[in-house]
Amino acid sequence: MLVVGDVVTDVVARHRGPLAAGTDTAAAIRTVPGGAGANVACWAAHGGCADVRLLGRVGTDAATWHERELVACGVRPRLVVDPQAPTGTVICLVDAGAAAERTFLTDSGASLRLEPDDWSDALLDGVARLHLSGYLLFSEPSRALVTVALEAARARGVPVSLDPASAGFLVELGVDRFLGLVEGVDVLLPSRDEACLLTGLPDPEDAAAKLSRHVPLVVAKQGAEGALVARSGTVCARVPALSATPRDTTGAGDAFTGAFLAALLAGAEPEDAAAQGCRAGALAVERVGGRPPGRG
Repeated sequence: MLVVGDVVTDVVARHRGPLAAGTDTAAAIRTVPGGAGANVACWAAHGGCADVRLLGRVGTDAATWHERELVACGVRPRLVVDPQAPTGTVICLVDAGAAAERTFLTDSGASLRLEPDDWSDALLDGVARLHLSGYLLFSEPSRALVTVALEAARARGVPVSLDPASAGFLVELGVDRFLGLVEGVDVLLPSRDEACLLTGLPDPEDAAAKLSRHVPLVVAKQGAEGALVARSGTVCARVPALSATPRDTTGAGDAFTGAFLAALLAGAEPEDAAAQGCRAGALAVERVGGRPPGRG
């Protein structure tokens, strides 16, 4: 599997209760490797995919650290080092209450400066699936890269999956533009909010069903309510979530996506692959940061 996407540094600040404006709020703060694309790659390797590759772009400030962390997760990174922009950074404000909900402050930095010159068709040699992080659609250079990668995958008959990544950024991009850019993708993995935004429908089942008229397979992640699998305009499976005690929901959707794709590549039916995704999501929310447990 080849993943193309963002590699960022996450600064996770877990606080309890509302932020105290204009003064101090006590928090437990950790700096961890992140990025939706990088997280998906790591969870795919954790899920048993033997050969996971990642194309991403980082700054000189953290290139060595990110490469080391990806290799430790079983990923083969190809990181383009940007000579001008720093590595992307996301501040994750996590309410340490029962839901462990998070708010992101995002400086994309080098991560969205991937461009067609960073692509080589040889990246698809031996690849059975290409996965694109939706964050790539939110800047002009990386949108151009997505177009090139999709064309190359189509030419080789390599199936392509995509995770929309951010409801907030989708609003800025525009729904019609997004749907045009993802034409040819065979698997779409939106969150509940993203599915509803992309269809204008308030009910997540209706939204997943409608999206599956545009994309052959839609797997809509529903957080604590599991996942919906939809094909040909119909929800064909409702996969329950596993119970978990959340500490940090950062990267839970990435964990689902990585485990789902690993299972799909191993020959699982989409419904069974979604169950594997739910297991990974439950494991992810009980950990701080968006990466799986270390090997060994």
